[in-house]
Amino acid sequence: MPKVNPDIIRWARETAGLTAEEATNKLDLRQARGVSPIDRLAALESGDDEPTRSLLVRMAKQYRRPLLTFYMTAPPRKGDRGQDFRTLSGDYSDTDEALLDALIRDVRARQSMVRAILEDEEDAEPLPFVGSMTRSQGLAAVLSAIQDTIGVDRTEFYAKGSSSEAFAFLRDRVEATGVFVLLIGNLGSYHTAIDLEIFRGFALADDIAPFVIINEADARSAWSFTLLHELAHIWLGQTGVSGWKAGSTIEKFCDDVASKCLLPNSELEQLEVAKGEGLESTQRQIGEFAQDRNLSASMVAYRLYRKGTINVENWRRLSEAFRQMWIDRRNAERIRTRDQKKSGPSYYTVRRHRMGRALLEFVGAMMRAGAITTSKAGKVLGVKGKNVQNLVDAGRLL
Repeated sequence: MPKVNPDIIRWARETAGLTAEEATNKLDLRQARGVSPIDRLAALESGDDEPTRSLLVRMAKQYRRPLLTFYMTAPPRKGDRGQDFRTLSGDYSDTDEALLDALIRDVRARQSMVRAILEDEEDAEPLPFVGSMTRSQGLAAVLSAIQDTIGVDRTEFYAKGSSSEAFAFLRDRVEATGVFVLLIGNLGSYHTAIDLEIFRGFALADDIAPFVIINEADARSAWSFTLLHELAHIWLGQTGVSGWKAGSTIEKFCDDVASKCLLPNSELEQLEVAKGEGLESTQRQIGEFAQDRNLSASMVAYRLYRKGTINVENWRRLSEAFRQMWIDRRNAERIRTRDQKKSGPSYYTVRRHRMGRALLEFVGAMMRAGAITTSKAGKVLGVKGKNVQNLVDAGRLL
């Protein structure tokens, strides 16, 4: 076996989004012969020391890279995100981008396995809606095409008891069309959480196994909007990542599709906000209107801005106010949970919620048919093999 290129070792750590200290902890590097763990890692990354086979295996696991990657002659080029639709403020680090790349690699790998399994089982029928529309056909045409396919009854969506229930209702309708919808906001722990400024959603416009990834760190009332935004990308045949701010023309287009799907003009007209109304009063009216319909208040404010009811400055001020309200509520809930020592939902409940019914049912069916092993099923679901059967069995009860 050839020697390992030290540049690969350093590149693999950095693109995994880990500092040297975090990496030594994950790799369980200990002090040896008076050399600290940090210095041992530095020696490996400079070429002054050679990693053992067992250490390379640990690196492959913790850095989320195939073992053979470490024997390449040079670091590979940056992972393919598809199109980058984001407009970033500049206040982000290389670590943030590394975490995003690691997430997209993971999603692509899981999607590729799903596609390959479908093709092997001869169940791979191209989905006609993927890439079926163009922006030149106009917003109304794209919106109509999505609505006709997913068939969501807005009255039923509005009537759900919470925004979480409304999202689950919408997700079921979308997954029934053949799109897999996952909630992922980190690489397995809160230490690797990806900020909403970096990543809000990701669409993989594959004609056999399209995936939509939603950053679960976002407000639950915003999940439905993000799902529909990413669906618009799929209808346009666009694979790529979306951020918090819609600066580009295509992002504004997808925002308009999503917001009008959830809140058409006929419904928006029921919100009577007079021009020149005080911002505090407008904020209260929007909040109540949005809550009654399981919608994001920020999205409602956006629709009012696009309609011309409020100006761009007030829209931005309202959006920031709603965002801060959500952050305050989230932090207060975390403190309440900590102080009351409440235990959260079980591991399996959380995992099932993140994966969605479609992926769980797909994996369960393939396992029962003997088409995939438990180990491969674990890779598709993003869990350890030992947890697969419990997840699949519980998923059948949903």
